[in-house]
Amino acid sequence: MEKAIVSDCISDEDSKVCYNTHMVRNKHYTYADYKTWDETIRCELIDGIPYMMTAPSRTHQRISGALFNQLYNFLKGNPCEVYMAPFDVRLNADEGDDTVVQPDILVVCDSAKLDEKGCQGPPDLVVEILSPSSGSHDRVVKFNTYLQAGVREYWIVDPVTQTVNIHINENGKYITSAWPKDAIMSSHVLPGCTIDLAEVFAGLSDLANPDKA
Repeated sequence: MEKAIVSDCISDEDSKVCYNTHMVRNKHYTYADYKTWDETIRCELIDGIPYMMTAPSRTHQRISGALFNQLYNFLKGNPCEVYMAPFDVRLNADEGDDTVVQPDILVVCDSAKLDEKGCQGPPDLVVEILSPSSGSHDRVVKFNTYLQAGVREYWIVDPVTQTVNIHINENGKYITSAWPKDAIMSSHVLPGCTIDLAEVFAGLSDLANPDKA
């Protein structure tokens, strides 16, 4: 199938809504449409609206790698599996198939949700690492999207403040706890799993100041 090229993105607050000459503005898109778009340009689909994703920074990738490493090591021999972006998550595949996201990191404990295309349904745990272009999108749009989809635990990692907010889904509402950069953070949905945030954020000040690197 010929791939459409996603381009000509327009600003929508702090997010970027993507349209091109083949797209109809205000059209409600689905996963079937998403599969035809150019795979070289990362884009998510939320409630039928396409959003462009920018390339991650070096700091983002350092944090992502450190978190993934600790989660992967903890989950060895565990039925839960951890994945990194790009990895398609079709959040509401049974209800219109109009939301496909690519979390920075996700953990899935139900193998029936996994196939070669990615994950079908909400992961148990999702991690998003903030960037200047994604802050409002991750804190508002994705926050509400993950809550409504039933994601049990959502981590928002802030590289600037070097903190992590963990949101636990309790009776359809997220209960939030904040963890500072030197904390040993614990997961609610992964009993026994702890994350050394000092290791996650190690060396970030040197990246911000190349003279120290």
